[in-house]
Amino acid sequence: MSKFLSCCISRRTFFSASLAVAFAATAALPATAVAAENNYPKDRPITLVVGYPPGGGVDSVTRLLARQLEQSLGQTVVVENRPGAGSIIGTNTVTRAKPDGYTLLVADPALIINPSLMKSVSYVYERDLVPVSMITKSPLALAVPVSSPVKTLADLIQAGKDGSKSLNFASAGLGTTPHMAGELLKLQTSSNFTHIPYKGSGPAMTDLISGQVDFAFATLPATTQYLSQERLRGLAVTSAERSKFLPKIPTVAETLPGFDVYFWTGLFAPAGTPAPILETLNAAVKKALESDTMRSSLDRTGETGSYMSLADTKQFVNDESVMWAKVIKDGKIKVD
Repeated sequence: MSKFLSCCISRRTFFSASLAVAFAATAALPATAVAAENNYPKDRPITLVVGYPPGGGVDSVTRLLARQLEQSLGQTVVVENRPGAGSIIGTNTVTRAKPDGYTLLVADPALIINPSLMKSVSYVYERDLVPVSMITKSPLALAVPVSSPVKTLADLIQAGKDGSKSLNFASAGLGTTPHMAGELLKLQTSSNFTHIPYKGSGPAMTDLISGQVDFAFATLPATTQYLSQERLRGLAVTSAERSKFLPKIPTVAETLPGFDVYFWTGLFAPAGTPAPILETLNAAVKKALESDTMRSSLDRTGETGSYMSLADTKQFVNDESVMWAKVIKDGKIKVD
């Protein structure tokens, strides 16, 4: 009996050791190799969900990315627009999806602004989503009507401090990056600025050109043509360095050191998506952004590709979340 038990124990020990070695070997495989073994993506399309209507900036970037991902992944990539509630409807579609890499979200800063701005948001970014990569990252332009007496950012700040009347600034809507940039400028300069939200950048630019509002922050695609036609006067761009699209316009940071604001788009997956799939998608985004087709297409729209690793994307989005949460809190900004 003792020999029989000894034999069983030896076999069990050998079997357990073999399993441990096999597990360790599998864990040591590169993520792309594991993904290849799983054959992701298999025989069904990948869906990129956008929380905005067709034709907008985020939608356009998503469609450019989809075509390039099809080539690098060898699978159909479908763009699905789920607009509404400041992109929350689209976000919820992805947070509730199976974490298998086939339903993904292309989002902008509203993703991490909404939870701090609104009373009740059904998702928690850190819990429900995982970042895959940044796609684009571009500054905003700060502009005034050509009829405005304001010639520089310093003039604007001085007018906001000295005037008995508040200066009105337009944005594409409550909670948008242009809105937040205006609130940040207001906080950092203690200026008397009042936000006027519009339903999109088009109406905001129309009223800015006509002088119905005093200034506005807006994306480069929304402002570049008006600046080049001298229908608007550019005071500054919000990036730390000057924009390659508007090299003659100074940065806000040249007047207010440390001011650094971007409008970005990023790719996100439901929490729980396996690491090998995330690595595969991250590599595919990198390849897409390196393609001449994607680069030239983004240049035509005034956008700049901005690939980041999984870790760098997570850190960047977390930093953005902290920054905008503080602006919203300090500015006492709320949306019912």
